Amino acid sequence: MNGTQWIIFILIVQVIHFFGTWKLYVKAGRKAWEAAIPIYNGIVLMKIINRPWWWVLLLFIPIINLLMFPVVWVETIRSFGKNKFLDTWLAILTLGFYIYYINYAEDVKYIEDRDLKPRTGLGEWVSSIVFAIVAATFVHTYFIQPYVIPTPSLERTLRIGDFLFVSKFHYGARIPMTTVATPMVHDTIPGIKTRSYVADVNPETWKTSWKNKLQLPYMRFPGFNTIKKNDIVVFSWPADTVYRFFKVQKGIKKPIDKKSNYVKRCVGTPGDSLSIIDGDVYINGEKLILSDRAKPMFDYTIYSQKGVSSKLLAEVDAADYLRTYISGNLSQDQYNALVPYALGANRRPDGKIELVTQEKGIPTEAIRQLRLSLTEEKPRSRVANLTEEMVIELQKNQSIDSVVKTIDPKGVYGGAYPQKPNLYPWNMDNFGSIYIPEEGATVEINSETIPLYKKIIRDYEYNDVKITGQKVLINGQEASSYTFKQDYYWMMGDNRDHSEDSRTWGYVPANHIVGKPVFLWMSFDNFNDGLMNWRPRWERIFTTVGGSGEPVSYRWYFLAVIVGWFVFDFVRKRRKKNS
Repeated sequence: MNGTQWIIFILIVQVIHFFGTWKLYVKAGRKAWEAAIPIYNGIVLMKIINRPWWWVLLLFIPIINLLMFPVVWVETIRSFGKNKFLDTWLAILTLGFYIYYINYAEDVKYIEDRDLKPRTGLGEWVSSIVFAIVAATFVHTYFIQPYVIPTPSLERTLRIGDFLFVSKFHYGARIPMTTVATPMVHDTIPGIKTRSYVADVNPETWKTSWKNKLQLPYMRFPGFNTIKKNDIVVFSWPADTVYRFFKVQKGIKKPIDKKSNYVKRCVGTPGDSLSIIDGDVYINGEKLILSDRAKPMFDYTIYSQKGVSSKLLAEVDAADYLRTYISGNLSQDQYNALVPYALGANRRPDGKIELVTQEKGIPTEAIRQLRLSLTEEKPRSRVANLTEEMVIELQKNQSIDSVVKTIDPKGVYGGAYPQKPNLYPWNMDNFGSIYIPEEGATVEINSETIPLYKKIIRDYEYNDVKITGQKVLINGQEASSYTFKQDYYWMMGDNRDHSEDSRTWGYVPANHIVGKPVFLWMSFDNFNDGLMNWRPRWERIFTTVGGSGEPVSYRWYFLAVIVGWFVFDFVRKRRKKNS
């Protein structure tokens, strides 16, 4: 829906409102014409139902209005004596059209001094819950959204199991484009695992349906920050066509604001020229200096003639390395018990069984219970994922001969954007140079450059793009240049060899930006191993995401405030009782 269509839609709603309520306005001592004037009729209605005028504003805020309209319908019929349980449900289930019946078919009387307090305990509970949901939805949609880190793409800067508060007002809150959706739920309703919103396309045919008429155009409130290089940013994943993660299904097309949320570090801003040389990012020819809080990780090969032990890797907190156990014959029961821990197993020429696991290995308790005799190999070279601090610690160990960063050489294609190996044989370690588009900037378009910008022109700026021989046609016209309609960003994970980011799927459009992580309020180790295995990372709880220097935990200050409030509330109530 464009702006004109939305104005027409709002006017239609006003007409429906007028014909359904004008008699009720008159019975409340108002003029019939007052029910016909947009916005003013809402202010008058709030006076009729004895509610504050600013409720009218809530009726125009996407998502919030879905909750407020039923409340206003119910309040309206109750202002004319319709308080029964059936009346309430008729107002809600008929989407407010029950008011038409009251307006024309019943001789109701206006109750001017209606008691606004619910008559039953259940009614009071429901009222409290409704307005709690309205307030929480408002905050969640326009100010602060909780977010949990599910993947290791920013390890060790942000870790799996970190619970964040993401500010939407730093960069300006994005007004929801999907107007009919379940409040405070993203793309899937928990439990029933179905869409939480009215789809804009048919998921089977990918054809546009009437439902896309309910989509708002992209709009954003003014922010007080702009995205800078080094900022950690939450955004809607541009390449998202996943109906449900971890389940094989046909891809679907999602509204922008219902695409999966990703969090990465911005390493390139509009107008930059970006390249990656041996794993390091260069902007406009200069190496990007990361924030001192950034903990970039790379795969390294560790060499030692004495063997590289898992114990040594565990001591430096390395990640993503494999462990190999050697065992004698295993019974079927023993093998089945080891399956949850093993990535694979095979029989060696000497008849022994080789079990390969991730870095956590096989728990000692499990080995004892199964009465196994296992020997872990100490290979002379091993690949592990390390930060620079971990590398330094390993190099201090006299048993380690060398630690070498694993780099894909320049010119060897490694699946990188734009997935055109003949023109752009790039990989994750040696990439570019590539231009990051800026709103209003114009680039040359030809058969060689179009792979870089085709996704932008077609998918993000909604043009038809065809390539015929050496010619590029945009909307049926041969094009030699293109001017961008919005800004774009380049996002990458700090865990460079284990992050799916812009190196794979390209640019992040400005209209996909969600917000800025500002506060880490909880953190659990073993997050993906089940609730019973969660272990708090106390040093990370109540720490800020931005800033410089070592993160400082404010958990004790927070607990002091909570305890102080309870003490104050207890004393206040005690004094009130004794007075």
